[in-house]
Amino acid sequence: MRKVLLASVAAWAIAISGIASVCAQDYPNRPVTVVVPFPPGGQVDTVARLLVDRMRASLGQPVIVEHVGGASGSIGTGRVVRSAADGYTLNMGNWTSHVGGPAMVSPAYDILTDLAPVAMLLVAPTVIVGGQHLPPNNLKELIEWLKANPDKASAATVGLGSPGHVSAVQFQNVTGTRFQVVPYRGGGPANQDLVGGQVDLRIGAEASQMLPHVRSGRIKAYAIMSKERWQPAADIPTTDEAGVPGIQIAVWTGLWAPKGTPKDVVARLNAAVVETFADPAVRQRIADVGFDIPLRDQLTPEALAAFHKSETQKWWPIIKGANIKAE
Repeated sequence: MRKVLLASVAAWAIAISGIASVCAQDYPNRPVTVVVPFPPGGQVDTVARLLVDRMRASLGQPVIVEHVGGASGSIGTGRVVRSAADGYTLNMGNWTSHVGGPAMVSPAYDILTDLAPVAMLLVAPTVIVGGQHLPPNNLKELIEWLKANPDKASAATVGLGSPGHVSAVQFQNVTGTRFQVVPYRGGGPANQDLVGGQVDLRIGAEASQMLPHVRSGRIKAYAIMSKERWQPAADIPTTDEAGVPGIQIAVWTGLWAPKGTPKDVVARLNAAVVETFADPAVRQRIADVGFDIPLRDQLTPEALAAFHKSETQKWWPIIKGANIKAE
């Protein structure tokens, strides 16, 4: 009897495996929904609009973008975590939803294990900039000036626990400086006050948003917060070159599926991303808005998993050490 039962279980497992394989081979045969865990108009929405049309062509099915905002991205991400692991509901998130947010709000899921990585998407380099009214003209001079004027300067940030907020905390920790961190509801008002001299600095701001103000002479650029220089502004040194190594942050985006999604479905989605990035028209649109495309070996699911884990290991201690919590 026991042998018969084991044989039945084995046959059932083989049958289920075969069904899953057939389903994966047929994937996709209906529309795919990409959940963006923020309201329209933000960075992830921009990335979605750049990529989704070309992904539709690769997958041969409609790809629908759905915005589910709230709680630093955890509401929309949680919805995908709870979705069927069939590749038809995906999560497009960024540093805030997948690094900063989970450290602040303690969601009811494990951001590292409850999602299946598909691919890294786009990377937005960040920059340290200051108002034209500031005396310092380079990063070393800025640090010296901040040390000579503790708590007198101000840095605008967009969002509690955002890359700008957290990198401003890291900057103070590494350089031994102190300044006020001023939260803003959006990048537009923050940039307006920086240009107008109402605030002094922006740290960890998207370089593409700052470059027009730098080129017009309305603000000063002190450093790009990456390991390599940014091609559209190759004259701006990196933080390493400017004498403050290790202060680096990028506003990156990625694509995930629910945990347990069949590997060949993940591979199909990954291939759609790679095909999208190979399209010259897409690459040009990406360059026009100032994003970077990861190198080919950084586009695998394994590369996204490793990078995501390294980001949490780097930033979670800083966020928790500064007691940054969602309001």
